[in-house]
Amino acid sequence: MALEEIENADELEGDVASSEEKQPLNLKVEVASPSACQRHITVTIPREDIDRYYDDAYSEMMGTAAVPGFRAGRAPRKLVEARYRKDVGDQIKSKLLLDSMSQVNESQKLAAISEPDFDPAAIEVPTEGPMTFEFDLEVRPDFELPDWKGLSIDRPQRESTKEDVDQYLSRLLAPYGKLVPYEGPVKTGDHVTVNIVARKGDEELVRHEEQSVPVAATLSFRDVVLEKFDKLMKDGKAGDRRTVKVKLSKDATNEETRGKEIEVEFEILDVKKFELPELSHEFLGRLPYGPFEDESKLREAIETNLTRQLNYHQQQEARRQITKLLTEAASWELPPEMLKRQSERELQRSAMELRRSGFSDADIRAHENQLRQNSQAETARALREHFILERIAEEEKIEAEAADYNEEVRLIAAQNGESPRRIRAQLEKRGQMDALHNQIIERKVIERVLAQAKFKDVPYNPPDHRVEALDLALSGGVEAEIPDAEHGDESRRLPQQKDRS
Repeated sequence: MALEEIENADELEGDVASSEEKQPLNLKVEVASPSACQRHITVTIPREDIDRYYDDAYSEMMGTAAVPGFRAGRAPRKLVEARYRKDVGDQIKSKLLLDSMSQVNESQKLAAISEPDFDPAAIEVPTEGPMTFEFDLEVRPDFELPDWKGLSIDRPQRESTKEDVDQYLSRLLAPYGKLVPYEGPVKTGDHVTVNIVARKGDEELVRHEEQSVPVAATLSFRDVVLEKFDKLMKDGKAGDRRTVKVKLSKDATNEETRGKEIEVEFEILDVKKFELPELSHEFLGRLPYGPFEDESKLREAIETNLTRQLNYHQQQEARRQITKLLTEAASWELPPEMLKRQSERELQRSAMELRRSGFSDADIRAHENQLRQNSQAETARALREHFILERIAEEEKIEAEAADYNEEVRLIAAQNGESPRRIRAQLEKRGQMDALHNQIIERKVIERVLAQAKFKDVPYNPPDHRVEALDLALSGGVEAEIPDAEHGDESRRLPQQKDRS
């Protein structure tokens, strides 16, 4: 149960403590460390403190307590205690738990990364003797922070080319294009409607029917990447069947088929060509992320987005180099259950970061599939990075300010063609403000490190965008309930124009 639930219960029951400065509890605290990131904590509250809390509670209510046969506030204390013992017991239990948890956190300096795992309802205040309760907590591991100032960092550099802009423009306009029937053989860039069947031996694992799939060099599923998909489909036509053997990810949701080789069959139902829309003045004027006066203005906006993407890759490369240098001794064992829980947060955080950096839905889906296929390894890497960056933030007193949240929300809103207010409401509703906080802190730490680093400019080769991602799994079984990062329209991928009326 989360601490805020205890706090809420405490507020509902009323404040039973005196207005004077709190007297600390004489706690006995025992901390066991099953692993670098796990703590098992046993807390014992002595009888004297329990009786003191009872005494404070009864003293507070004596002036208003109602007991049959007596005017309000006039009943003898023993009768008040007998009548209200259970209610007061519930009140002081909430207060004892809240105060003791707060005191334990302060005294033990626990850098918690999750809520304490315990159920307050299962804890009782004894009629005699001390009160003891136990809980488990996931914490940031203790480690010595190496010297991070003056690091030598490779910095990727690249000027956007016309080909880069053309490729981005094609992907950007895809939602406005149309598929037209085509009788000829399949070529790269075509779209095929296929039935997809995955088998392990004679066993059919999964079947996905009538899927519209762009023919690209690489086809990414949730649990496997299929290379040379365009070559597999080359010269195919309606009625053809193409099969290929692939090896499933070791983190596939179906434990029985993890890491196993399976056969995937694609039955081609039809072939279509993709036609992009004409960039007429009318079309450019009604784009939801525009309007744009002409094609040149649209291309300028694309170049701005490509610059943001380059900045993202520079940050990621710097982050990779920094954390590699700082995590050489960070070989902590991270519990599998913790990695499983944290994987969902990492999926949300990374998708959010890509969105604010100007990447398309297709790019984000491909990245999400990559994370799912290497879930535990990717989450372990991200957690180690986060622990180190968080430590630097504490030492440098780096915090997330209101203006930082506003800027992040503004960038995400611009990418989605939505208002910042609506985007903020969505993030709050989905419980993603913590992920946004971590994103802000980590970026500011990287910027602080880079401000004191030595740079060597190196050529940057952008990733091959000939990757299409399907939000489908081939491993079979019941898929894990991993919430997908919410995606907006592919059409809403450019920043709002500054001169927009």
